[in-house]
Formats: sequence, C-alpha cells, structure tokens
Amino acid sequence: MSDLPNVRPAEPEAPQQAPGTRRSLSAIELVAFACQLFAFVTFAVWGFAAWDFPLNLVAGIGAPIVAILLWALFVSPRAVLAVHPFVRALVELFVYASATIAWWSMGHAWIGLVFGVVAVASGVVAGRRRLA
Repeated sequence: MSDLPNVRPAEPEAPQQAPGTRRSLSAIELVAFACQLFAFVTFAVWGFAAWDFPLNLVAGIGAPIVAILLWALFVSPRAVLAVHPFVRALVELFVYASATIAWWSMGHAWIGLVFGVVAVASGVVAGRRRLA
C-alpha cells in the first residue's frame, strides 16, 4: 500500500463564461426578488392607506425607503456591510415579517399569510443555495 502515490481526484471545473457576463438567474432567485419588490410595494401601500393625510406622505415614502436601505446594507448580493449569514437572514426575515404585519393591519390577513409563507420558503431555499 505504501507504493501507491497520494493522488486526489481533480476538482470539477466551473463552466467557462464569456468575459463581462454573469450566470443566468435561477427561478428561486427570481421568486426571492419578486418577494422583495412586493415587500417594498407593501410598505408604500401601507404607509399611504393606514395613516391620515400629513403622516401618510411620510409613512408612504419613508417606510419603503427604510426597507430598501436595510436590504441594500445587509441583504443585497453586493451588500454594503458584510455580515454573518445568520444576521443577513434575520434582516431578511424582519422585512418579510413587517410586510406580513402591514397586510394584517390593513385587514387583508390572507394576503399577508400567503406572502409570508412564499417569502419565507423562497428565503430558506435561496439561503441554503447561497451557503452550499
């Protein structure tokens, strides 16, 4: 047995891409992106619908801006702050849960429930793919 060379199998090569191009998006990445956009729109609708006149402008514009800033800082593929994946998942879950609660507070519990289930399921699958 000592006569055999110490040989490891070669790592499979990644498929070659043309310079300046990115890989195509998967279906789960598109669903996760749609969930993020739906959450941002939800915050705008909630802000304009749930408050009276002077505050509805502030909440309708401010709530989506805060959510977009959180997403850009922590959850984005090119996030400004590099954080642990657990923190990234918590911020993403916070945004999804806030959008779900916003739908519930507007009296549309079923929309909030369906959105929450779809968003969390896509987040879990996309997060597992990122860690793999």
